[in-house]
Amino acid sequence: MLKNFFLDGKVVEAGCDEAGRGCLAGPVFAAAVVLPPDFSNALLNDSKQLTERQRYKLRPIIEKEALAWGVGIVTAREIDEINILNASILAMHRALDMLSVRPEFIIVDGNRFKQYRDVKSQTVVKGDGKYMSIAAASVLAKTYRDDYMNAIDADFPEYLWRKNKGYPTTEHRAAIAEHGASPHHRMSFALLPQQLKLDFGG
Repeated sequence: MLKNFFLDGKVVEAGCDEAGRGCLAGPVFAAAVVLPPDFSNALLNDSKQLTERQRYKLRPIIEKEALAWGVGIVTAREIDEINILNASILAMHRALDMLSVRPEFIIVDGNRFKQYRDVKSQTVVKGDGKYMSIAAASVLAKTYRDDYMNAIDADFPEYLWRKNKGYPTTEHRAAIAEHGASPHHRMSFALLPQQLKLDFGG
């Protein structure tokens, strides 16, 4: 059973989560969600525990019933420049920037975060399976990122992004070995096992 709030529910609390941190290609997405005190949904859970159909069923409900929500994006090139941990946190900050309601407290899935402005925060390991606002953020981040990967799959169908969403599957790595890296790949990541050396260009 997911809880509504980390604190007592008397403060405006935003939940944050990211999607795509472990991918070889594409941006990292993050979402921030502020839910009303009386929000309840029996289906809502960590997005990884839901089917694709369930996630897309939940997204319009979350967007309609949330007091505020935002989605932040950090590109593959930015990830290469600042590393994936900093990029994930930056995506969360960008999502928080988009909120129409200023949060008084932030709860974040995981164990790493950097202070956002002057707002107090708390990291929660596996928080997407414990708190509704983080679970809601996980659903938004995942579905919006999936939409993005499906869209760029049309230009690069050889990487099967519509199927693997940029994660390091065997098929994805085989496509990189055959075709090289695309402009959407994260060049700071180990795209292939070390024994396979490719010249990806400048």
